[in-house]
Amino acid sequence: MSTKTETTRNLERHLGDRVRTRLPHGMAEFVLFVLKQGWAALFGAAMLAGIIVTKAIWQEGWALARYDALVIYAITLQAVFLWLKLESWREARVILLFHLTGTIMEIFKISAGSWAYPEPGLLKVFGVPLFSGFMYASVGSYMARVIRIFDMRFNPYPPFWAAMLLAVAIYVNFFSHHFMPDIRLGLFAATLILFAKTRIWFTIGGRYWMPLPLAAFLTSFFLWIAENIGTNTGTWVYAGQEDWGWVSFAKLGSWYLLLYVSFVTVTLVYRDALGPVTRSPASAVGQSPELPAQES
Repeated sequence: MSTKTETTRNLERHLGDRVRTRLPHGMAEFVLFVLKQGWAALFGAAMLAGIIVTKAIWQEGWALARYDALVIYAITLQAVFLWLKLESWREARVILLFHLTGTIMEIFKISAGSWAYPEPGLLKVFGVPLFSGFMYASVGSYMARVIRIFDMRFNPYPPFWAAMLLAVAIYVNFFSHHFMPDIRLGLFAATLILFAKTRIWFTIGGRYWMPLPLAAFLTSFFLWIAENIGTNTGTWVYAGQEDWGWVSFAKLGSWYLLLYVSFVTVTLVYRDALGPVTRSPASAVGQSPELPAQES
C-alpha cells in the first residue's frame, strides 16, 4: 500500500472513530453511511461543482469556452484522483469503459435530437463536448469506489451471462427505441426477475444488506437530481424542456436501467465482489461488531 493510500485510509478511520465516540450507535452508523456515500461520489460531486461554478462566473467574451474549460477541469480532476490514490488504476480502467460507452451514446442521442449542448467549444466530437464522457465516468467512479469503500459483496448473484445479456439489451434499447418498439417495460421486469433476491452486503461498523433493485432506484433518484442541476445551468438541454423546468420523471427510469449497465460494467473488473459473503452478517438491520470496516 502506498503512503498516499495509507494516509487516506488513516484519515477515514480517524473520522469514523470520532463519529462513533460522539453519537449513539444507530445514529453514528447512519452518519457514517451518508459520509461514505458522499466520499464515494467525490468525483461526481466535483464535476457538478465545476458545472455550477463555471455557469456562475463565465463570461461570453472570454477566450476559452466554458465547455473547453470543463474538459480541462475534468482531465485535471482525474489526474489528481490518480495521483492522490483516491482512485486506483484498476478503477481507472472501469472509468475508461464508462467514458467510451457514454460518449458513444451521447453522439447518437445528439444526432437523434434527444438533447443538445447549446454552448460553443472547440473540444467537441460530432457536437458532443468531451467533458460529457466524464459525467458518465463519474458514475463509474462512484460505483467502483463505493464497492471498495463499503467492502461490498453481491449475493446471491444471478448467472453472470444472464446479467451480461440484460446489460447489453438495456444498452441497445437506448439506441433502438428510436426506430423500433421500446422494450423498457420488459427490461424493468427483467431487472426484478434477475436481481430480486440479490442483496448488496456492505460494511459500516457492522455488516448490513440492501436489496439491489432498491439500491439502484435510490441511486437513480440522486442521479436524476444531478441531471436537473446540469439542465438548469444550461450545460445541456432536453428537447422540449422549458427553462428551469424539471427533467421528466421518465429520465429517472432511464437512469435506473442505465445503472444495471453500469453495475455489470464494473463487475467485469470487480468479479471478486460477486463471490459469497465471507463474513457472518447478523441481519439486514443488525450488526456484527467483530467485523472491522475496510474504510471508516
